[in-house]
Parts: sequence; structure tokens; C-alpha cells
Amino acid sequence: MKFNTKTIHGGQQNIDPAYNSVMPPIYQTTTFAQSTPHGHKGFDYARSGNPTRSALEQSLASIENGNYGIAFGSGLAAIDAVLKLLKPGDEVISTSDLYGGSYRLFTSIFEKFGIKFHFVGMDNVAHIEKHINENTKLVWTETPTNPMMNIIDIEETAIITKKHNLLLAVDNTFATAYLQTPLDLGADIVMHSATKYLGGHSDVIMGSLVVNNKDLADQLFFIQNASGAVPGPQDCFLVLRGIKTLHVRIQRHCENGKAVAHYLKSNPNVDQVYWPGFEDHPNHDIATKQMKDYGGMVSFTTKKGTLESAFKIVENLKVFTLAESLGGVESLAGHPASMTHASIPKKDREKTGIVDSLIRLSVGIEDVEDLIDDLKQALN
Repeated sequence: MKFNTKTIHGGQQNIDPAYNSVMPPIYQTTTFAQSTPHGHKGFDYARSGNPTRSALEQSLASIENGNYGIAFGSGLAAIDAVLKLLKPGDEVISTSDLYGGSYRLFTSIFEKFGIKFHFVGMDNVAHIEKHINENTKLVWTETPTNPMMNIIDIEETAIITKKHNLLLAVDNTFATAYLQTPLDLGADIVMHSATKYLGGHSDVIMGSLVVNNKDLADQLFFIQNASGAVPGPQDCFLVLRGIKTLHVRIQRHCENGKAVAHYLKSNPNVDQVYWPGFEDHPNHDIATKQMKDYGGMVSFTTKKGTLESAFKIVENLKVFTLAESLGGVESLAGHPASMTHASIPKKDREKTGIVDSLIRLSVGIEDVEDLIDDLKQALN
């Protein structure tokens, strides 16, 4: 089954067995009647499982070419579950350029439980191996990274993690399975903030994990149930519905992202533009090798290089909305240093390029001429 068909039919029953509904129903219930107290098969309590959630989890596994999908109440809850695979004294190697919420979870929550994190630039995967020791258990990557759009070679990273018997987790939120499938490149765990492109309409908070290994899946399902950070059936329905149009939306996000990136590069008031599709973008060749297209996320800095210049632009946008998050049908603009990445200390932010004049755009699926006209009036 090809990807575009998988988004609609992958892992799904064509007709619901209860009343022949074409779409999976929303099972809005906390509990299920049981025929016997012992030996019961099927659903019992909705934290442990729900038919709507199961339909979503099967869809998630299908589009990522995985065996097991696991849904959580948020992207951070999904990351939290992965870290609960570890124990005090274990160490994690993470990309240095990552989502501020992930950084905050690592440093403000899990460091207190005796887990050590190394934040390493992974544009050259050889840097990873220098930090591996007997306590290392997990390598955490994003590609493209948030917000600098750095590209990490998943296949080469997987060679290193397999050599040292480590888990490799890839945050695939920016690319989605439409553009790359990390499990096929050797990753053990794929994570999504399903709030973003998978949901696609800025109306649901959710996270997901997809894995191939049954033992790993069993551990994560146990954590999902025991920790309880599960999504409700209505949210599962919304993400399942979003996935059905993922392929057509991402195609337009990519087309618009390309046009916006090229416009920004031509604007005299713009300094640097970060978009993996440029031939001079770091690791552009790797992006071309492991991705189907370059995505709809674009970051740039102002020529003036000041906080005030960035604020002026984002406050003057009319079609782009100044807001947190990304991946919806509408175009959003954000200021990472004061919004999504404010939890990272300024000196650490600036080392990775998250300077005060950096603006991140989530390019939506509106008419691209309207988007460029909006940027023109805000920048000039």
C-alpha cells in the first residue's frame, strides 16, 4: 500500500463492525462491560485502551512503516514515556539544537532523577561517538531541528547506536512520515508532537511513538497505561481525521515553504534564511537523500540583528499569525528566543543560532502570493 493510501486506509477496518460506519466512531466511554471477571479479552477501562485510540495507533504505525503505534496526551508526554525507560545513572546524548520543551523536560525534570544529558551538535555524526560511555543508553535527535532546520543523518547515526547497543529516538514532528520514515533508516523510536502536522488544524494536543520491536512496545504500552498520560477519544478522532489529509497538506506546505524561503533570501532586510532546500544549507545533501521534500518550516534573521527588529516584523504580520505551535493549515510566525525556546539559557540558545533576531515561520497552505505580500509589507 502506497503512502497516500495508507493515510486513509492504513491499519484500519474499512467498515466499523458495530453499525457499519465508514469513519471510526468516537467511543466516549470510561469503561466497558465484561462477560467474566477473569479471562476477559478486549477493552475494559479506557485509560488502558479505547477503540478510537486503537484505530489511531494502528494508523500511526502504518504511516511510519512500524509495527506498534502508541498515543499520548501530548508530545512531551510521549517523550516523558521514552525517558521512563531509563534509570538513575543512565546517560542520554541529545542534539544541542532542539525544541525548548524537550530541553526543559530533560534538564528540569529528569536530571533531578539522576539521568545525565549531553547536548551535542549532530550535524557531524562523529561528534556523537565521542560522548558515548558505558552509561549511555539513548540518543535523542530531531531532524530537521527546531528552529534552525539542521539536518542529522539518521542512517549514519543508527549505525553508531547499533554498534554500541543504544536506543535511537527521532523526533519526526517537522518532517512527518510523508517526508521521511526514520524506522526505515534504522531508528528504534519515532516521536511526533501530533499536535502539529498530524492533527493539522491547530485544534488538538497529542503525542505519539512508533516502534518495531515488540519488547520495546510492551514497555512503552506499560508506561502509557501506568503513568496515564493518554489522549481522549475525541482527540484521537481529530488526529485520525487529520492524518487522512496529511499527504495533500504536506505537499502544499512544502510548495509554499519553498516560495517563502526563496522570497526571504531575496529580501534586503533579511540576513540569514534557514531552509534545508537551499544547496548551501548545511547537510543539504543528506536532506535530499533522506527526505522526499524539504518541508514547510523556515527560519530567518533580520539584517538589523536586533530583538526590536524581529518584534516589529512579527507584530506587523497580517496573514501570518503570531502564535506558539506549528503545522496547522494556517501560517504562523514565532519568536523562538522569547517563545518556544525561552526555557533554554540565552548563552546556550545563541551557541546554536537562536539569536534575538531569529523568526520562525510555519508556512501554511494559504495562497502563496498572499503570504509573500504579507511578508513584504512587514519587512519593508
